[in-house]
Amino acid sequence: MAGSEVYTYHSPLGTIAIKCYGEAVAELRFGDGREAGVGGDMPPMVRRWLDIYFAGGQPGFVPPLCLNGTMFQKHVWDKLAKIPYGATVTYGDIARGIGCRSARAVGQAIGHNPVAVIVPCHRVVGSGGRLTGYAFGIERKKWLIEFEKQHV
Repeated sequence: MAGSEVYTYHSPLGTIAIKCYGEAVAELRFGDGREAGVGGDMPPMVRRWLDIYFAGGQPGFVPPLCLNGTMFQKHVWDKLAKIPYGATVTYGDIARGIGCRSARAVGQAIGHNPVAVIVPCHRVVGSGGRLTGYAFGIERKKWLIEFEKQHV
């Protein structure tokens, strides 16, 4: 897509790179600190969401999103977006909730979530509450889960 801009946001977990098309977020990924934002100011709704979230609040809104993925991935991401702040569910819970027999397929779709934190893939855990895979490191996943539980 043409017309995208990349912004950086400095969170307690490090630099976040945010790709937007106009006001809509297409990607939000933790980086290694070398990302350079281009363009002007980040869309205000996106900055506001991140500021509220990392201050320990529940934003209560979702900035506009522009998600590219398969229909199955989008279905899984829609379920992720409905996991309450401070709660966790299992891959199996998500699979059963969408009528899928494969928690592994759900895990793969979750692993392709392009908008970390806003679409809260960190709230999905393995059976028995085990912390399993997170594209940005298990320590970040643990931090996000514990952070939310402290602010519920």
